[in-house]
Amino acid sequence: MSQSLFEKVWDAHAVKTLSNGQTQLLIGTHLIHEVTSPQAFGMLRDLNLKVAYPHRTFATVDHIVPTDQRQEPFADPLADAMIRELRRNCEETGVTFFDLPSGKQGIVHVVGPEQGITQPGTTIACGDSHTSTHGAFGAIAFGIGTTQIRDLLATQTMALAKLKVRRINVNGELHPGVYAKDVILHIIRKLGVKGGTGFAYEYGGSVFDNFSMEERMTVCNMSIEGGARAGYVNPDEKTFEYLKGRPYSPSGDEWDAAVERWRSFASDPDCEYDDVVEFDAADIAPTVTWGINPEQAISVVESVPTVEGSAEKDKALVAEALEYMKLPAGAPIKGTKVDVCFIGSCTNGRLSDFEEVAKYLEGQKVAEGVKAIAVPGSQVVDLICREKGLHTVFENAGFEWRGAGCSMCLAMNPDKLIGDQLSASSSNRNFKGRQGSPTGRTVLMSPVMVAAAAIKGEIADAREVFGVGELANA
Repeated sequence: MSQSLFEKVWDAHAVKTLSNGQTQLLIGTHLIHEVTSPQAFGMLRDLNLKVAYPHRTFATVDHIVPTDQRQEPFADPLADAMIRELRRNCEETGVTFFDLPSGKQGIVHVVGPEQGITQPGTTIACGDSHTSTHGAFGAIAFGIGTTQIRDLLATQTMALAKLKVRRINVNGELHPGVYAKDVILHIIRKLGVKGGTGFAYEYGGSVFDNFSMEERMTVCNMSIEGGARAGYVNPDEKTFEYLKGRPYSPSGDEWDAAVERWRSFASDPDCEYDDVVEFDAADIAPTVTWGINPEQAISVVESVPTVEGSAEKDKALVAEALEYMKLPAGAPIKGTKVDVCFIGSCTNGRLSDFEEVAKYLEGQKVAEGVKAIAVPGSQVVDLICREKGLHTVFENAGFEWRGAGCSMCLAMNPDKLIGDQLSASSSNRNFKGRQGSPTGRTVLMSPVMVAAAAIKGEIADAREVFGVGELANA
């Protein structure tokens, strides 16, 4: 019987069906960080339980770690307590910890793939919303809460209801200056932030076939922003090539057997989906958000919506967003003044993101009055960028080059907006107060678009600022 990758992976990891209809699912890989794990370890101690399979759990520190002054003890007592508690928990249980001195520290969703921990055909869980990132490798990856982290540490299983599967095809060729970030923002704009509720998203079509692994990660990362519980791409030769030689990837005689097994998890060509949605790549333009959730997005050449011109069901949220964002209804989004520009996060803090921006940033200067920061997603990314001289390109242009971490994506560290500053950000959420200030404003866009905003001092079309390919009719 033909099956999708989701069904194959689910069936391969199902332990049993529970009385409430949920599945007790074996989780092959468990990723943890310093924010959501301390309480779970505390619960284990209270129950006198051990970590069942410590070799299946990997830890890093990312959310609270400062990206500029990284000497310990950290200035923030809570952050300092969190990293010390994570060290203690890992030492006592035998969990592998990519600590600051390791040279492998970074954002959990960057570290997993680059270390070869993320592999096709497996189940992955982490106490972080954007765990769907790992689906780019043909894994089924879930974000979970602290109680589920406890269950995983103690049993390596968790209870889940089986999802429906929606296949999202994007076919054709993307216009120059249109990136993976634009693709996922476009998908969320069209399907909505609740459109994926109850679904896993399987991404396919010629655009995803041509995407690099890091581009696939960008899209899968934001599946959760479209309401999906997971998002994935079927594994292919690009997947295997990326994983080959990674520290935790199979090697020697085990490699060929692993690839054969991984390949078998790909969706069968004639499998059935619960829903199929088609997108034409030619319809996607450089996209930016204007509101307070990722669905509230438009192309950079469009105007901010009006309440009057919105659907009845959307009017209240549009009015709320316009008031919070302080954007004039009906005005072009292009030309909106920016205060802070941030390139980084688990969405767009990978090597290829900095390589792409550096191509256009050389010889440019950040506009006066704009604070621009570039934050690599891991120490490995930072090292390679430095070896390639990319950090110098950013610094010469006026960006601050920081140490690895989540940084301004969620502001659990010193990198925060002040007052009602407006940030052009390559991160994944534009919720109220997301970047640290309760009145701070966030506009999501691709890294190249963030760079264009930094240079112009306002939201700008990178195709015009940098001459990125020909100007497409958006």
